[in-house]
Amino acid sequence: MRIAIGGISHETSTFVKTPTTFSDFESGFGLFRGQQIIDRFTGTNICTGGFIEGGRLHGFEVVPLLWTFAYPGGLIVREAYETLKSEFLNRLKEAEAADGPVDGVLLDMHGAMVVDGIDDADGDFIASVREVVGPDRPVIVTLDLHGNHSQYRTDQASAIIGFDTYPHIDMSERGLEAARMMVATLRGEVRPVMALRQIPLFWNVSSQVTAEPPMEELIRLVHQMETRPGILSVTVATGFPWADVPDMGPSVIVVADGDADLARSAADELADWIWTRRQRWTCAPVSVLDAIRRGEAGNKFPVVLADHADNTGGGSPGDSTEILQAFLTLQLQDAVILYMVDPEVIEQAHAAGVGSTIAVAVGGKSDPQQGLPVPMNAEVMALSGGDFTYDGPMYAGLTGNMGSSAWLRQGGVSVVVVTAHEQPLGPAFARTLGIECEKMKYIAVKSAAHFRASFGRFAGMIINVDAQAIHTHDFAKLNWKKRNRDFFPVEIPT
Repeated sequence: MRIAIGGISHETSTFVKTPTTFSDFESGFGLFRGQQIIDRFTGTNICTGGFIEGGRLHGFEVVPLLWTFAYPGGLIVREAYETLKSEFLNRLKEAEAADGPVDGVLLDMHGAMVVDGIDDADGDFIASVREVVGPDRPVIVTLDLHGNHSQYRTDQASAIIGFDTYPHIDMSERGLEAARMMVATLRGEVRPVMALRQIPLFWNVSSQVTAEPPMEELIRLVHQMETRPGILSVTVATGFPWADVPDMGPSVIVVADGDADLARSAADELADWIWTRRQRWTCAPVSVLDAIRRGEAGNKFPVVLADHADNTGGGSPGDSTEILQAFLTLQLQDAVILYMVDPEVIEQAHAAGVGSTIAVAVGGKSDPQQGLPVPMNAEVMALSGGDFTYDGPMYAGLTGNMGSSAWLRQGGVSVVVVTAHEQPLGPAFARTLGIECEKMKYIAVKSAAHFRASFGRFAGMIINVDAQAIHTHDFAKLNWKKRNRDFFPVEIPT
């Protein structure tokens, strides 16, 4: 049994002006080919790591093709996508020409990828693989919880399996689940059929954390449904609202064993359960100053402020300045911001050297919506080339690089300035600079929820804040052109 693996992953924000290029795939989580995929991802907590482990457990030969992941950002340049897709398909054809047909394909993708001219790029990629392998060989796809799922992609795939956790700590488990389903399908033990049901609501990110209410109850229901006879897999996707595409929004996907009616009825049941509780998935915004006041009143430190409107993990530029300005104005002590994307300031810091005090204008350079640059007379506390090792649970076993970076401090306020557009998944990189996050009183993270998997272990309080930035959670402010349905609570009233 030979199973091809690989994929192209990107979470695309069409509201960000900077395009995503081929070099962004090379410099993000990287571009890996053939044996490089096995060497890089064996034993790691991503879906491809689960595919590889599935091969070991179930005895199938893994045929690695191409895997690449660019950090979330703006619209993907068409030429870059076509180049990557063509190489993947050519590698698949070459593998079959050399050693015979593969029995199936496991794809590790995201679900919110948008290419210039292709709204459903994930669907396009799955369809292109389907065209090579034909209608009978299984193509099973793992996708992020934040996918915008279409009928087109579910028609092209044999099965779609989405993450069950946010923060995403179950990626290798979902890859292993996909591998098990692949083997069972090829042995004739199951015959996957799918149903998709889209849900017209804006799902607030702070209501998506799967280990906490109200999301915890929904995930328990998902797992209960998966124990029913004939149900192979149940996926809830909360959607990615910063992609202006027709199929933007939450959805439910149910994979059943040969029974399309069962898949449809189960998808409708779960979607209706979510919709009737739609007010649970929204929440009132919290301002930066209100969040700081709550932290002071609660007296449980460190207080972590999630700057979710400038979440670089969703493609935002990472240089919004409202929180930095508030920290400085209030003259907070033991406060740190992770991370501010500003290559210009980094260049100044590296030129001056550790121990120097430099006059810099930090952030606010990518877009007027991100706020104005903040003047600082900052001491250069530490410099870095950006290398670090993830301390898990997300991406456990992998190394990363934040690019040329600097730790700056003015009074009691520190800011870690980086080059890479990646959210702080944990304190690991800050630790390489000498920052002990556990001893801070205030930590601002340019992240929506993934930071919780690591920071949640020592945070006194966690508060999502609505600071000024491109990825606002006031969804009425976003200027969609392609969304073709009314959504709760913007157009559909309470």
